[in-house]
Amino acid sequence: MKQKDVLVTGSSRGIGRAIALYLAENGYNIILHCSKNKERLTGLKEEIIKKGVSARVLSFDTSRREETQKVLLDDIEKNGMYYGIVLNAGIAKDNPFPAMEDAEWDDVININLNGFYNVLKPLIMPLIQERGGRIVVMSSISGQCGNRGQVNYSASKAGLIGAAKALSQEVAKRKITVNCIAPGIIETEMTENIPEEAVKAVPMKRMGTAKEVASLVNYLLSEDAGYITGQVIAVNGGLYL
Repeated sequence: MKQKDVLVTGSSRGIGRAIALYLAENGYNIILHCSKNKERLTGLKEEIIKKGVSARVLSFDTSRREETQKVLLDDIEKNGMYYGIVLNAGIAKDNPFPAMEDAEWDDVININLNGFYNVLKPLIMPLIQERGGRIVVMSSISGQCGNRGQVNYSASKAGLIGAAKALSQEVAKRKITVNCIAPGIIETEMTENIPEEAVKAVPMKRMGTAKEVASLVNYLLSEDAGYITGQVIAVNGGLYL
């Protein structure tokens, strides 16, 4: 396969890090991303390069539109347009709705949902001009069925599903696919303190792994997935059907 460039937002840890490594192992050049402190991705960048592909690091806050647009447009002007875009950057600030602070709502919506617009808006016309490409959006089981204490997070992740479905219809004729992945309970830093009862509620009786999510991203980027678009694919061990 001709090596193709893939941007993975939020790739410094957890699912994003696993995606970057898995895609590198499968021959993709990786554009890593973090919101600040590019140095913390130095080790991951070097690890990816050792796999025989290229890697570089971009730093921008996905909630800041002008900053995001400038960094991305400067990068593609210098290095060319990406083949794949994996929208993984996101945060959670959980609180019961009556106790939720304005900032907890705004921060989650701005990064998780507005980040979709801020990242894709400057890239969509260059991608259309390429007449082919892949967009993978990381939603969540919380965006499908909701979750107590996560009204803000659930709203942002449900919004991503609607946005991805609509965009998939607009760009399908240009051979661009847009799909969502909805992970359930995945073993990362974010789930270190999850109650044992929550894991027992999963029919498979375990957490998923970041690698299991990454392998699905890899498939959705492949030529074999060229007729799959506008879909929400769950990786949740049967927790929500």
